[in-house]
Amino acid sequence: MKEVVHMDALDGLTIGMSAELKLVIAREMTIGHFVAGMPLVYATPMMILHMEMAAGSAIADVLPQGFVSVGMEVNIRHLAATPIGCGVRAIARVTGIGARSVMFDVEAWNEMRRVGEGTHRRGIVNVREFEKRFGVREGALV
Repeated sequence: MKEVVHMDALDGLTIGMSAELKLVIAREMTIGHFVAGMPLVYATPMMILHMEMAAGSAIADVLPQGFVSVGMEVNIRHLAATPIGCGVRAIARVTGIGARSVMFDVEAWNEMRRVGEGTHRRGIVNVREFEKRFGVREGALV
Protein backbone atom coordinates (compact mmCIF):
# COMPACT_ATOMS: atom_id res chain seq x y z
CA MET A 1 0.00 0.00 0.00
CA LYS A 2 1.54 3.26 -1.12
CA GLU A 3 1.26 6.22 1.24
CA VAL A 4 -0.74 9.06 -0.27
CA VAL A 5 -0.21 12.66 0.73
CA HIS A 6 -3.41 14.63 0.53
CA MET A 7 -2.82 17.79 -1.47
CA ASP A 8 -4.40 19.89 1.27
CA ALA A 9 -1.44 18.91 3.48
CA LEU A 10 0.71 21.06 1.18
CA ASP A 11 -1.70 24.00 0.90
CA GLY A 12 0.01 26.21 3.48
CA LEU A 13 3.49 25.82 2.00
CA THR A 14 5.06 28.58 -0.05
CA ILE A 15 8.38 29.12 -1.77
CA GLY A 16 10.65 31.24 0.39
CA MET A 17 9.48 29.98 3.79
CA SER A 18 12.54 29.75 6.01
CA ALA A 19 13.87 29.07 9.47
CA GLU A 20 17.16 29.46 11.30
CA LEU A 21 18.55 27.31 14.11
CA LYS A 22 21.19 28.90 16.34
CA LEU A 23 23.54 26.84 18.50
CA VAL A 24 26.99 26.77 20.08
CA ILE A 25 29.30 23.90 19.20
CA ALA A 26 29.69 21.54 22.16
CA ARG A 27 32.14 18.63 22.43
CA GLU A 28 29.28 16.21 21.78
CA MET A 29 28.81 17.77 18.32
CA THR A 30 32.41 17.14 17.19
CA ILE A 31 33.79 14.36 15.05
CA GLY A 32 36.37 13.72 17.78
CA HIS A 33 33.53 12.88 20.17
CA PHE A 34 32.33 10.12 17.82
CA VAL A 35 35.62 8.88 16.32
CA ALA A 36 38.74 8.47 18.44
CA GLY A 37 41.74 10.43 17.20
CA MET A 38 39.71 12.86 15.11
CA PRO A 39 39.75 16.63 15.74
CA LEU A 40 37.28 18.27 18.11
CA VAL A 41 35.50 20.24 15.37
CA TYR A 42 31.86 20.32 14.19
CA ALA A 43 31.01 16.92 12.74
CA THR A 44 29.49 16.84 9.26
CA PRO A 45 26.61 14.55 10.33
CA MET A 46 25.74 16.99 13.13
CA MET A 47 25.79 19.91 10.70
CA ILE A 48 23.42 17.99 8.41
CA LEU A 49 21.15 17.22 11.39
CA HIS A 50 20.99 20.90 12.27
CA MET A 51 20.21 21.82 8.65
CA GLU A 52 17.43 19.21 8.63
CA MET A 53 16.06 20.57 11.90
CA ALA A 54 15.95 24.09 10.44
CA ALA A 55 14.17 22.79 7.34
CA GLY A 56 11.60 20.93 9.41
CA SER A 57 11.02 24.05 11.51
CA ALA A 58 10.48 26.18 8.40
CA ILE A 59 7.30 24.30 7.49
CA ALA A 60 6.11 22.57 10.68
CA ASP A 61 3.64 25.28 11.69
CA VAL A 62 1.72 25.18 8.41
CA LEU A 63 1.32 21.41 8.11
CA PRO A 64 -2.11 20.09 9.07
CA GLN A 65 -2.56 18.28 12.39
CA GLY A 66 -1.24 14.72 12.09
CA PHE A 67 1.30 15.53 9.36
CA VAL A 68 5.07 15.98 9.74
CA SER A 69 8.03 16.29 7.41
CA VAL A 70 10.76 13.66 7.34
CA GLY A 71 14.21 13.90 5.79
CA MET A 72 14.65 11.94 2.58
CA GLU A 73 17.58 13.43 0.67
CA VAL A 74 20.65 15.52 1.42
CA ASN A 75 23.33 16.94 -0.85
CA ILE A 76 25.68 18.84 1.43
CA ARG A 77 29.21 20.22 1.22
CA HIS A 78 31.09 20.87 4.46
CA LEU A 79 33.27 23.89 3.65
CA ALA A 80 35.21 24.74 6.82
CA ALA A 81 35.94 23.51 10.33
CA THR A 82 34.23 25.01 13.38
CA PRO A 83 35.75 24.53 16.87
CA ILE A 84 34.03 23.96 20.22
CA GLY A 85 32.48 27.12 21.66
CA CYS A 86 31.85 28.76 18.31
CA GLY A 87 28.33 29.89 17.41
CA VAL A 88 26.63 28.38 14.36
CA ARG A 89 23.46 29.22 12.44
CA ALA A 90 21.77 26.58 10.27
CA ILE A 91 19.41 28.16 7.73
CA ALA A 92 16.85 26.47 5.48
CA ARG A 93 14.70 28.06 2.76
CA VAL A 94 11.93 26.37 0.72
CA THR A 95 12.83 26.35 -2.98
CA GLY A 96 10.38 23.81 -4.37
CA ILE A 97 7.12 22.09 -3.50
CA GLY A 98 6.33 18.75 -5.14
CA ALA A 99 3.42 16.34 -4.88
CA ARG A 100 4.82 14.64 -1.77
CA SER A 101 7.97 16.51 -0.82
CA VAL A 102 9.50 19.92 -0.22
CA MET A 103 12.95 21.03 -1.43
CA PHE A 104 15.19 23.38 0.54
CA ASP A 105 18.41 25.29 0.09
CA VAL A 106 20.38 24.90 3.31
CA GLU A 107 23.42 26.68 4.73
CA ALA A 108 25.42 26.71 7.93
CA TRP A 109 27.44 29.70 9.10
CA ASN A 110 29.86 30.05 11.97
CA GLU A 111 30.84 33.42 13.43
CA MET A 112 33.20 34.12 10.51
CA ARG A 113 32.04 32.36 7.35
CA ARG A 114 29.76 29.89 5.61
CA VAL A 115 30.77 26.39 6.74
CA GLY A 116 28.20 24.31 4.88
CA GLU A 117 25.81 24.49 1.95
CA GLY A 118 23.59 22.30 -0.15
CA THR A 119 20.08 21.04 -0.71
CA HIS A 120 17.69 18.96 1.35
CA ARG A 121 14.38 17.27 0.51
CA ARG A 122 11.72 16.47 3.11
CA GLY A 123 8.74 14.18 2.56
CA ILE A 124 5.36 15.11 3.97
CA VAL A 125 3.75 12.20 5.81
CA ASN A 126 0.67 11.43 7.84
CA VAL A 127 2.18 10.22 11.13
CA ARG A 128 -0.49 7.61 11.86
CA GLU A 129 -0.33 6.08 8.36
CA PHE A 130 3.49 6.22 8.38
CA GLU A 131 3.75 4.45 11.74
CA LYS A 132 1.24 1.80 10.67
CA ARG A 133 3.06 1.19 7.39
CA PHE A 134 6.45 0.71 9.06
CA GLY A 135 5.33 -0.83 12.34
CA VAL A 136 6.81 2.09 14.25
CA ARG A 137 5.27 3.63 17.31
CA GLU A 138 6.49 5.90 20.07
CA GLY A 139 8.34 3.90 22.70
CA ALA A 140 8.80 0.89 20.42
CA LEU A 141 12.57 0.96 20.88
CA VAL A 142 12.54 1.41 24.66
